[in-house]
Formats: sequence, structure tokens, C-alpha cells
Amino acid sequence: MTVSRTICLGFLAVIAIGTFLLMLPFSTSSGNWNDFIVALFTSTSAVCVTGHIVVDTGIYFSTTGQVILLALVQIGGLGYMTATTFLLLLLGRRFGLRDKIALQQALDRPGMQGAAQVLRSIVALTLIFELTGAFLLLAVFVPDHGWSKGLWLSIFHSITAWNNAGFSPFKDNLIGYQSSVLLNIIIPALIIFGGIGYEVIFELFLWLRDRLSRKPEKIVFSLNFKVATSTTVILLVISTIAIFFTELGNPATLGAMDLKTKILAAWFQAVTPRTVGFNTVDIGRMTTASLFIMIVLMFIGGSPGGTAGGIKTTTLRVLTSCTRAILQGKEEATLYERQIPVSLILKAVGVSVGSLAAVMIMTTLIAITDTHVEFIQILFEVMSGFGTVGLSTGITAGLSTFAKLVLVASMYIGRVGVLLLIGAILGDPNPSTIRYPEENLLVG
Repeated sequence: MTVSRTICLGFLAVIAIGTFLLMLPFSTSSGNWNDFIVALFTSTSAVCVTGHIVVDTGIYFSTTGQVILLALVQIGGLGYMTATTFLLLLLGRRFGLRDKIALQQALDRPGMQGAAQVLRSIVALTLIFELTGAFLLLAVFVPDHGWSKGLWLSIFHSITAWNNAGFSPFKDNLIGYQSSVLLNIIIPALIIFGGIGYEVIFELFLWLRDRLSRKPEKIVFSLNFKVATSTTVILLVISTIAIFFTELGNPATLGAMDLKTKILAAWFQAVTPRTVGFNTVDIGRMTTASLFIMIVLMFIGGSPGGTAGGIKTTTLRVLTSCTRAILQGKEEATLYERQIPVSLILKAVGVSVGSLAAVMIMTTLIAITDTHVEFIQILFEVMSGFGTVGLSTGITAGLSTFAKLVLVASMYIGRVGVLLLIGAILGDPNPSTIRYPEENLLVG
């Protein structure tokens, strides 16, 4: 039982438990046993922090069912190894070497130093952001729904936003709040910080602490911090502008809004493809150009170490740096005056190729069985599942059972990661001392 197999099987176990709980009569509003496919799809979507739905969350599931859903989202957002290891620490279990290695792989950390302290910090950070988000969202939901329901809606949306899940009890998601400035600030902030990675937030906290205490020494930000933050800002700015102009003349989305609401809606739709399924406009009525832009954003995803999916921003920057190096005639790729190791380049290529192959295979499978659905909608649906986003053009519920199972697989693969899943299947690699001679071939 390798570490990668432990992580992959752990996620499957949580999905199975969630499926069983969501099938029970107390989880549905009708009080009847839930359909297996609906329970499996919803449980996978929650544990893989996707937000894909085949039924109306607020109507179909009872309050108990929604609480179970939130618990699955929380476990999935923290990660199986993080959640279980923290629970074992609370019970007094010793934090061994195997736990440190598992946590290192689960969080994609460079080393194992201070793993127990990092684990506690992650849980504390999660609680701080979720409680703060819930408190701020009270000003949005309480005036419309009263204190009791408003408090529940605030907690629900804060947890799902921070964990990049995107579930909402509202039938139209957050379309009813597309002009709310407060909601369009709080929800995107939770999404961005939840998906940018814990290491980045820790570094930012240390920098702010030292600046406020006016310490003379300066913190040198890591390469991961520089790449994750700069790429995130660039993608958010470019995607907001792109969606604004591609939807500006669309009367079904931004076209009929005033200027302030147009900007807010474009901003919100630029943030959500970074692996969370909230929306303030009807995704199914957006232009093909906007859908394709969102597909690209969903494939990129967030940053390592957070609750986001996709190939990650760092992978994108490594590949673009390699391309730049080739165009400049250089033999090494660099980022912020640091040379990128060959092993990291190989990993970035492996993640990208494996992800593209997975998306292509699953898109083809659904296109074969569900011929009545347009290709762009199928690609959007698969990419949304693989990127653990949860956005949909409205076709999910009408897909065949086989297509829904393919989407279940896409959400699972997207959450655990292509390389980790392949490693779990093949086992640990055997090191080799054999070195083969080099030979050139034509490329490009």
C-alpha cells in the first residue's frame, strides 16, 4: 500500500460513505430513498469540491442532506490525508514518517519539515477564512431571508466558496445577486484565497506581520509565491476583460445590464472558472467565445496546495518559460532569475499531457453516447468536471447514465491528480542506473 494508493483509495472511501449517507431517506426532502446515481454523482462532486449537480440542491436535499454535503465538501477541500491525519493528531496518535511523506505528496510540498505544525496551521487558516466569510455574508443574506435562514446561507456559501466547491441552495445559483457589490467581493475573495495555496497565504501572513512590526529584515518571497500570485493576477485581469467584451453584445447575459452590473458579472465569471461552480449569469446562454475562454481557464485551474483543480498556474508558467527559452535560443528555462530543474519541467509536461489525454478520452466517450448534445457543451462539461469547477451549460441532468458516470470519473481524476492516480495504479517507480546515448530527432 503505497502513499499514492492510500490517498486515492481514501478519496474513494469517503465518496462511498457520502453516497450511502445521501441515499438514506433523511437526506432527501421527500423522505424517500435517494437514487443511487444521484447520490454517487453528488457525493463525488462534493468530495472532489466540484459543485456539479444533477438535482436542485436546495429543494431535493433536506437540511440534514445539505449538512452531509457540507461535511463532504470540507473533507474534500482539506484533502483526505490532511483531514484524517489531523483527526488522528487530535486523538493523540504519533505523527510518523509515513504520515509526513503522505502529507507532503497530498499538499505538493517541497519538504517534510514541520509537517505537523503546517497541518494545524492549515486547519486553523481554513476555519478563520470560513468564519470570516460567513460573518461578512450575513450582510448579504440576512436582509433578504431573515436571521435563521440567512445565517445558514452565509455558512453554506462561505464553506463552499473557500473550498472551491460552488454548491448553492438557490435554484438559479447566485444570479439573483449579480448586482450585489458585497457578494461580488466576498465570494471571489474566498475563491481566490482558497485556490491560491496555503503556502502562499502563509508567506503573505509572515510578510504582513513583519511589516506591521517594522522589522528591519525583509522576507524574500519564494519562487512559488511569485509565480502563483503573478499568474493569478494576470489571468484574472485578462479573463475579466475578455468575458466583458465577448458578452457585451449578448442580451441574454451582460447586454441588458447597467455598466456596474456588467463589470461585476464579468469579474465574477472570470473568477469562477478557477475551479468553483458559482455563477451570476446563465452559463448556457453565453457566447461560444466566452465558453471557450472559460474552458481554457478551467483547464489551468488554481495553484498547488489549495483547494483548486486544473493543471495549476505553476505548471502553466513552467511550460511558457520553456517556450520562451526555446524562442530565445537558451538551453535552460528560468523564472524570476531562478533556473527551473529538469525534473520539474518533466513533471509539468507529464501533468499537461496526461490531463489533455484524460479530457480528450472522456469527451469522446460522452460524444459517442449523447449525440444530441453539442460538442462545445460536452467539452465544457468534461473540462468543468476534470478541473473540479462545477459550472454547467445546463445539460448535466439530461445526460445519459453512462455520461454521468464518465463525469464522476472526470471529477475524481481531476481531484486526486493524473500523475498521482497513475502512480497508484503502477506502484512506486524502480530507480535505474542505466543511461542511454543521446540522439537528435526532428521536433516541431
